[in-house]
Amino acid sequence: MKKNQARVNVKRPWFAMASMMIGAFVGMLSETSLNIALPQLMKTFQINSGSVQWLVTGYMLVIGIILPFSSLLTKWFTTRQIVITGLLDFIIGAVIAALAPSFTILLIGRMIQGLGTGLILPLMFTVAMLIFPPHKMGTAMGVCALVIMLAPAIGPTITGIILGKLAWNWIFWFFIPFLLIALICAIAGLPNVGQITKPKVDLLSLLESIIGFSCLVMGVSFASDLGWGSPAVLMMLVVGIIVLVLYAYRQLHLEQPIINLHVFKKVAFAQGAIGVMLDFAIILSAMYLLPQYLQRGLLLPVALTGIIMLPGGIINAIVSAFAGRLFDSLGAKKPAVAGFAIAVIGIIMLIFSSNKSSIAYVIAAHIILMIGCPLAMSPVQTHALNALQGPESADGSTILNTMQQIIGAVATALATSFLSLGQNAYHGMDKAAQFTNGVHFGLYFTLALALAGLILALTLKPEDATADLK
Repeated sequence: MKKNQARVNVKRPWFAMASMMIGAFVGMLSETSLNIALPQLMKTFQINSGSVQWLVTGYMLVIGIILPFSSLLTKWFTTRQIVITGLLDFIIGAVIAALAPSFTILLIGRMIQGLGTGLILPLMFTVAMLIFPPHKMGTAMGVCALVIMLAPAIGPTITGIILGKLAWNWIFWFFIPFLLIALICAIAGLPNVGQITKPKVDLLSLLESIIGFSCLVMGVSFASDLGWGSPAVLMMLVVGIIVLVLYAYRQLHLEQPIINLHVFKKVAFAQGAIGVMLDFAIILSAMYLLPQYLQRGLLLPVALTGIIMLPGGIINAIVSAFAGRLFDSLGAKKPAVAGFAIAVIGIIMLIFSSNKSSIAYVIAAHIILMIGCPLAMSPVQTHALNALQGPESADGSTILNTMQQIIGAVATALATSFLSLGQNAYHGMDKAAQFTNGVHFGLYFTLALALAGLILALTLKPEDATADLK
């Protein structure tokens, strides 16, 4: 906690946190809930996988752009203003999406939702640190972490149940009652924390961040439709990379950067950050491919697809809950190596699946994957943050949260590109078999990520974090 942030005495801290916890839960629920609806949305709007994946990547892109500015926003606006604005943004976005007559309007609504999530998500942890006494801090942070872990795990199942009985737009109507409850809680009990200092805003950094990340994600996303050799794709990728290099250079030379990239000088942080990004990319790409494989490869109904995704999601939440403790007793290397190795096994099992595979086999492969990913995630994240001290810890946390969303968007776009490539390579087969082979191509990309994570985990050294602090 920064020195200029005084602890706030709140009589009912859990009620004060309710609005942000509900908002963050719905926001993270929304991140994975649409994956299972993508096949239906493709039919409804007559679009291909390259277009529909923007509902996932666009949402994460907006969150990723907003997160680095969360600290700056708290110095310009009160906690209540930010949270209430975020909740209203999400409600407006959900209504627009639910009533959307076209894919373009649906995407606009979806990205407005991302804006709301990006405003609320980082504040949940910041406010928790300021309103809970030290002896309750562990419990508070544990509940906040559980909110983040549980929501994506049950998102596909909830969506499957909704789509089994109702139309796709009811996914968005489902969010609204919870958001209204959160809004009431925010108005009734959310305190203002922190100080309004209104520091100078570096508009050039803001523009570079938006342009750089947007061009990069758009370039990768459009490649699935236009091809990697397309002049438009190459132009977006080149512009994105150049602008991001300029953005990084500017952040390294500003006295008060938007995001402190100097933390990457710490070897342990750099290793842990890369590990976190690889792990998150594995989860997001697999969560994008698997529901579509179940519906378009195995030809299963959407409600059953949601139920099949549930065991792996629950296992993910359970393993996430205790994986952090393994770092205390074993350090980062052993659980990270084990986690990435287990993830490799789960992905290989999915690659060997076919359009004739049994449901039990797919569930088993998904469970194995969902054991491995969280087993590696918490230790490498802690390994990264332990290399930092003081204000750098907040900077490191912001970087990890931001890059998770950006890398998640890029990984989903790349998985889509490989999916399309695989389908095009198997013309002449029946559609289910053709789509299954496309999924295999996408999983080859996911496997490459897991193998890269395993190699990285093997290079971790227990003394890195402490060595960097000396």
